Amino acid sequence: MAQGTGLRLPHAASAKRADRMLAVLKSVNSRGAVGLGDLATELRVSAATLRRDLADMEDQGLLIRTRGGARPQAVHDEMPVHLRDLEAREAKRRIALRAAELIPSGPYAVAVTGGTTTAEVAKALSRRAQLTIITNSLTIALELAARPTTKLILTGGVVRSTSFEAVGVLAENTFKAVNVGTAILGVDGISAEGGATTHDEVEARTNHAMVAHAQRVMVVADGSKVGRVTFAHMADTSEVDVLVTDTTADPEELERLRAAGVTVHLVEPRR
Repeated sequence: MAQGTGLRLPHAASAKRADRMLAVLKSVNSRGAVGLGDLATELRVSAATLRRDLADMEDQGLLIRTRGGARPQAVHDEMPVHLRDLEAREAKRRIALRAAELIPSGPYAVAVTGGTTTAEVAKALSRRAQLTIITNSLTIALELAARPTTKLILTGGVVRSTSFEAVGVLAENTFKAVNVGTAILGVDGISAEGGATTHDEVEARTNHAMVAHAQRVMVVADGSKVGRVTFAHMADTSEVDVLVTDTTADPEELERLRAAGVTVHLVEPRR
């Protein structure tokens, strides 16, 4: 998809290899420097295969190769967006389909943040007639640009390399200049106490500009994000109207969110 537009996003050649690269990245980021032999044993692959993986991952800026293995590129908790979509794939797809069902038919405007679950929502909405989608996500824009039924508005801004989202004053001014029916937020955490949160404070401020100019705010998140609080605050719980998640979410936290006034929709993560 991205190559046809002239923008080449980092990727792995196959789903199996991408899963392996994700496992490597998690191990390196959680443990610091990791030896090649240890990684090969854990993942049950040859050292030669891992060397190729590590070389590609270094080229993509995901880690730094060392003489005997690899170490983190930077110390942070945020997973690059092109590897994030490997997690909870089916749950995200089902969440997206349910979220799309909650969007009214006819002329309507939706604002969508970046994220793998929000990207699935955008895909589910892409065949709707008379729908306008405003986004600061390059990946979502690339997905929708060739869809003739969708009116697409892409914000300006500075692009973050981990999320491919445009952030900052230019993006915020776009969201301030429009009024939308529903803002659909992808989050790194959602809880009754902490509200909607993410890892980057500039991204959070940009996304709050979207929230502030929406009639309704919907959070889409797989169950692992429910009850979690990360660094940067995007929206208070009182600003969130709807949460669409899956049945793996912490039931006690879901009750706290309901008590705070959030309408919760649950889907089964798989059949």
